[in-house]
Amino acid sequence: MNLITEAYVDSLAMNASAIKNGKDLVKKNSFPKLCRSEDDTLLFGECKGSGSEPYRCSVDLAKEGQPVFRCSCPSRQFPCKHLLGLMYAYAGSKPFETAPIPPDILEKREKAEKREEKKAEAAANPAEAPKRKPNKSAQVKKLAAQLDGIALLEKLVLQTAQAGLGSLDKKMLQTLDDQAKQLGNAYVPGLQTALRELTALLRSDEDKERVYTQAAEQLCLLHTLVKKSRDYLQNRAADPELPPDTDSTIEEWIGRAWQLAELRELGRTRSGPELVQLAFRCYSDMARGEYVDEGYWADVSPSSPGGVVVTRTYRPFRAAQYIKEEDSCYEVMKVKELYLYPGELNPRVRWEESVPRPVAPEDLEAVRSQAVSGLAEAVKQVKNQIKNPLSEKHPVLLVASSGILQDSSGVPVLVDPQGKTILLSDLPSTGRPTTPLLPLLKQDQLRESAVLLRFGQDRETNRLTAQPLSIITGTGIVRLLY
Repeated sequence: MNLITEAYVDSLAMNASAIKNGKDLVKKNSFPKLCRSEDDTLLFGECKGSGSEPYRCSVDLAKEGQPVFRCSCPSRQFPCKHLLGLMYAYAGSKPFETAPIPPDILEKREKAEKREEKKAEAAANPAEAPKRKPNKSAQVKKLAAQLDGIALLEKLVLQTAQAGLGSLDKKMLQTLDDQAKQLGNAYVPGLQTALRELTALLRSDEDKERVYTQAAEQLCLLHTLVKKSRDYLQNRAADPELPPDTDSTIEEWIGRAWQLAELRELGRTRSGPELVQLAFRCYSDMARGEYVDEGYWADVSPSSPGGVVVTRTYRPFRAAQYIKEEDSCYEVMKVKELYLYPGELNPRVRWEESVPRPVAPEDLEAVRSQAVSGLAEAVKQVKNQIKNPLSEKHPVLLVASSGILQDSSGVPVLVDPQGKTILLSDLPSTGRPTTPLLPLLKQDQLRESAVLLRFGQDRETNRLTAQPLSIITGTGIVRLLY
């Protein structure tokens, strides 16, 4: 249990308030019973609550890197303040009595082991794993509802285009929002979000010329979404046995929430990768009504396919206090099984089990070796992606750099090993400036490195530009976004 330090417990807490409440329980001696198992795999105890019965809480450490929290309190925060208090008590060297593991926890462990055995068997023999049988009748009804939703969206898009963006006053925008709510009943939340992004743009107080340019692009995107998603769903309706498309992001655009079991059945998993985080950011997605915690990662394992993958945790505004906010990670995560969502240059990934380890020099070299050798190849990859209307317009790539200089006007410029250059500037979509940090770095940190770049298109010049997110040298990762 050496891993249970105060810093470790802090990292598990939902927020600062949970940390304070957990520590206060220890200070007030609210734990009349503190126990640990003889094999040091379980902490458990009782905590005084508002009722006559104490809350029973436990932290199960039988699985390395995967603590299991249990508490009888009704809190929706997990770990709750009682669990945090239990761990703070241990980290603070409070006396814990050695006691047998309670029978109910032994039973839960046994059930968990059986589930893990089945999961391991399914991962080892995906062809023999039992396939989930979809309810065809329900699927037909859902497809019909989705096509009705797409028809409604097409009507709204045509009406908006015919009326003109300049004619959309507050009343008409509210009408669009009200009609967008109907799409929520049509199983097309992705299309609903895309429509809300349009109305949010038109309500913006920014420069109107810029707003109308972005709104026109969003309207074109909606038109493309209508056509592509309708064609796709009509094909699926004609052939119910047709598997979902995993070569594009059309399912995600429509609003499918991929289940991990589905991704495993479709062969979208990888065993044993070792991931190192290169950059991290949090932002608010007003159209989705969610906070998004986003991390960019490189695989440093010997079998790495290269490329930068992304993790995204969505926290709905209404439930944000009950969902742990992700944070920057400065260690290598040894992942047992990695799930890959459909995507292009930066597919989204997710995992359930991982064990951290320190970053080693060979990890840094592995990241640097994955960098695109020059800007010509990087620009080609970016252009091939962004020309697709439904593709991510701000892909992220590792690019080899011989240095970062300033041009005659003082604008930072990345120079690749072949002498090609690209202007570095802050992208509004990133939500955070990073280029002002470049002059603070030492020259040896800017030379002969790999730079993580987020690309975008400058609408005024119609040229690609890039924002640096981190710089990977032979001695460390210099994070500009974290």
